[in-house]
Amino acid sequence: QVQLVESGGGLVQAGGSLRLSCAASGSTFRIDSMGWYRQAPGKQRELVAAINRGGSPNYADSVKGRFTISRDNAKDTVYLQMNSLKPEDTAVYYCNAVSRYSTDYWGQGTQVTVSS
Repeated sequence: QVQLVESGGGLVQAGGSLRLSCAASGSTFRIDSMGWYRQAPGKQRELVAAINRGGSPNYADSVKGRFTISRDNAKDTVYLQMNSLKPEDTAVYYCNAVSRYSTDYWGQGTQVTVSS
């Protein structure tokens, strides 16, 4: 099993920045990709960014140029640097890890609120 613990959410004004962290524990050797999803009220959960063990990232079009995902394999931690935040970025952000066996693991979620 893999456990994921997120931190770094909060309230910020539009144009501001936040950095999310997600630390994995347990059978971390199983993890291939890690990433972040978000879910706003009344909307489906959507991919924000993901990064594989080799460090190749991919981003949702809505966050390209503003968000940066990175990963420290030695610490089994993934980060999401969010700049130029917009009110539409307001959501619960969930850390995700996918094992080499295609099993999904999820964190408990952290609230990000961007005020206008």
